[in-house]
Amino acid sequence: MGEALFKGLLKTKAARPEQIHVSARRPERVQELVKAYGVRGGSNAEVARESDVVVLCVKPQILDQVLRESPQKSRARSWSSAWRRGSHCAIERRLHPPMRIVRAMPNTPATVGAAATALALGEHATDADLATARTIFDSVGLTVVLEESQLDAVTGLSGSGPAYLFLIIEALADAGVKVGLSRRASLQLAAQTVLGARSC
Repeated sequence: MGEALFKGLLKTKAARPEQIHVSARRPERVQELVKAYGVRGGSNAEVARESDVVVLCVKPQILDQVLRESPQKSRARSWSSAWRRGSHCAIERRLHPPMRIVRAMPNTPATVGAAATALALGEHATDADLATARTIFDSVGLTVVLEESQLDAVTGLSGSGPAYLFLIIEALADAGVKVGLSRRASLQLAAQTVLGARSC
């Protein structure tokens, strides 16, 4: 998800490569991204210390670890918790002084610039922070602003929705094969049908 976001920012020219500082669990992955996109690489602590805005694209089970690795005196003016669950309060408890946080729930179509993302502002977040978050997530699709209490519903709808649509496409393709079409033609027709239905 992190790669999708900065690719979107680069594609829309909302940011330049030298403005993007990336970190990852594996150092070799950081080097791959640096080489491929010309972005800057570093550790979690370095990224947090040197950035104005930090976007956390992590699973909930490693959120605490990532926050522990971030310096307490980060210069970041706002943090965005992307992709996975972890309430504003839970994140704010780990950061001192309290940071301005915007939570985000994008979905996997971000990788092709067609995400559906919900944003929710934390207690200290400002309109300027929301505008920054919208710039980031609009670069990979559509964004809506909701209350944090609604993000679990978003996870079930747009977060999990693509998987259900893949099943629908597969079922349509299976039906096509059953009546004599090739698997390749069936998949192409089924996928294009779903894509076309979106535009009607």
